[in-house]
Amino acid sequence: MTTTPSDVRHARIAWRCRRGMRELDLLLQKFLASGLRSLGEDDLDRLERLLLEPDQDILAWLSRAGEPDDADMRAIVNIVRGQIEP
Repeated sequence: MTTTPSDVRHARIAWRCRRGMRELDLLLQKFLASGLRSLGEDDLDRLERLLLEPDQDILAWLSRAGEPDDADMRAIVNIVRGQIEP
């Protein structure tokens, strides 16, 4: 089996989704299981940017306790929310 650059990128993102907050870990793991493979390159770029943000901010955005100011960040937050919300 050969490893593609896409596989490597997905693995790197999955590793970065392991956070210091258990609540955030659970949300991101749910997203990884359901939505990561459906993202295009631009959204993967946005997701990687999102994962550079502080845990508290990401958790607030995903739980609708706040909204990011940046339009690209709002876009990926909405995509993740769409995969993790019932």
